[in-house]
Amino acid sequence: MDSDAINRKTGYSFREPELLRQALTHRSHSYPHNERLEFLGDSVLNCAVAALVFRHFSSLPEGDLTRLRANLVNQQALFKLAKILDLGKQIKLGEGELKSGGCNRPSILADALEAVIGAVYLDGGFAKAEKVVITLFTPLLTQFDPQNSGKDPKTLLQEYLQSRKLMVPQYSIIITSGEAHQQQFHVECLIPKLNIRTIGEGTSRRSAEQEAAKRAYEQVHPHN
Repeated sequence: MDSDAINRKTGYSFREPELLRQALTHRSHSYPHNERLEFLGDSVLNCAVAALVFRHFSSLPEGDLTRLRANLVNQQALFKLAKILDLGKQIKLGEGELKSGGCNRPSILADALEAVIGAVYLDGGFAKAEKVVITLFTPLLTQFDPQNSGKDPKTLLQEYLQSRKLMVPQYSIIITSGEAHQQQFHVECLIPKLNIRTIGEGTSRRSAEQEAAKRAYEQVHPHN
């Protein structure tokens, strides 16, 4: 485990490196694993992100802030941040998960990031954990247009197409993988008139549709 790289990218150095080690241990590898830290980190993350968007978007009403927070703490956003931290190379996985590409699975990496935040909270307290969240999430805020009120990608894409009198996208499941309790969905978003086809992945059909819609929206509305 390259704790120095994680410390550098998060701006936090662990006093108890064992907490970071546990945060990066998947349940398929050994015990203690990161599920309890993930539970804790989820709550810390939601609180810290809520405060961040509250301060950053001073004029947005409560409903819009709620949607914006949801877009920032969803699996795909966490997965992208986990990739920036290179957690896929750091996380300890069992042999089965390694063979099935678990080090690149959005659900595993998103959970690991939450666990890392939980570990920071235990190691240094809420203020330190909040500082890490601010460091990681502030760059994402530039991707959100307050005029869109934190709307989810499917809504943004649909409104964009309807404003141009185009048909709404077609979503369909291409494939599902994994065990019943830990399935991964691959969903296609198709916009025939614009010759756009994107694929999204998630642990539910809804999250996969949102990711596919986000990729499609980035194509039709690249400056956002």
